[in-house]
Amino acid sequence: GQPVNITLPAPTEIPGPWQLTFPANRGAPASASFDKLISWTDSPDNGIKYFSGTAAYANHFTAPALANNQRLLLDLGRVQVIAKVAINGNDVGTLWKLPFRLDITDALHPGDNQLDVRVTNLWPNRLIGDEQLPPDNQYKTGARGAGGPITQIPDWYAKNEPKPPSPRITFTTWHHWNATDKPFESGLLGPVTLRVGQILPTP
Repeated sequence: GQPVNITLPAPTEIPGPWQLTFPANRGAPASASFDKLISWTDSPDNGIKYFSGTAAYANHFTAPALANNQRLLLDLGRVQVIAKVAINGNDVGTLWKLPFRLDITDALHPGDNQLDVRVTNLWPNRLIGDEQLPPDNQYKTGARGAGGPITQIPDWYAKNEPKPPSPRITFTTWHHWNATDKPFESGLLGPVTLRVGQILPTP
């Protein structure tokens, strides 16, 4: 068959600021604003730098006019580690690997649209953050200086009671990480772009 030439608009980036909200009792502030997308580990706030869990990003954008055979794709760029996306309050999908891209056409409103992205990262960051604080428990040292098991199970844990208040957020029965370990890149890293796609006729 003959090649088909298609001209589509260039991708457009959704700029900041991005509003973030964090769950309570995880060490992070209730909310933050990012002028540009960065890894949580690059934040000067240690509560964000060492946060582990799910944080919600909020922003908005204007949807371009589309022809009948065109679709609008949302591309999150890079994500560490998994993202759940909603447009105007409608769940449009969960992304866990490249490309972090979704067809959002059916969820769009004319004009302004609300974008919400819930990003979940890995647990080690909070464990590394807690290692900056005085210990709640003692652990044996494993082979070649590696982590080891807890020396004594706390009473509250043995009795299946809530963890007592402490500056530390986490509790483990094994010492996995050290204060000098580098936290893992986390969050919505972007760039977040809108891309117009076109459906080709069946040959």
